[in-house]
Amino acid sequence: MLPQVHNESTPFKSFEEARKAIDSLVPMKSDVATLKSMGLDPATQPNTLILTQTEVVRRFVPSALLKREDLDPGVLACLEAHDDCRGWEITAAKIEKKRTGNFLADFTNFSRRSETTGWRFNALVLLVNDKVVYRAWGGQPSVNEVEVNTNPLGPLQEMGPAILTR
Repeated sequence: MLPQVHNESTPFKSFEEARKAIDSLVPMKSDVATLKSMGLDPATQPNTLILTQTEVVRRFVPSALLKREDLDPGVLACLEAHDDCRGWEITAAKIEKKRTGNFLADFTNFSRRSETTGWRFNALVLLVNDKVVYRAWGGQPSVNEVEVNTNPLGPLQEMGPAILTR
C-alpha cells in the first residue's frame, strides 16, 4: 500500500548490456547506422545530448595542464574536424524507488523508509562525418540506497516551524 516509483530511460536491460554496446563500437569503423541499429539515436533515445564541436572542445581542453599528445587520437580527429565534429552524450538508467517498512508509521509520518535500487549509465561518443572516432563510458553498475526519515512528533512535526514563523 506504500508508493513506488519506477524510472526507465533506456532501451538496455542492464548496465552490462549498455557497456557491451558502447564497447562494441570500433573507432574509425563504426558509423551512425551502427549506433541506430543498437537503438542509440538521439531522435528516439531519451536523455541523449547532442554536443557541438565547441562543447566537445570545452570538455577535452579545460586547462593548459592537458597537452595535445595526452588526448586520444579520436578526440584529436574530432577537434581538428571543426564543424564536422559532434558528440552524443548518452544517459541511461533504470531506477526503482520503494517506500518500505510499517504502513501505519509511514502514513502517520512517524517513520518513512525508502529504498532506491537500479543502475545508471553514461557514455560519450564522438563522431566525424557520421563515423565514430571515440567512445567512452561510465556510471553506476549498482545503485542501492536506503533513506530513513524519523519524525518523533509524527504528523505534528511540520507544525512547529509553521507556528514559530507567524
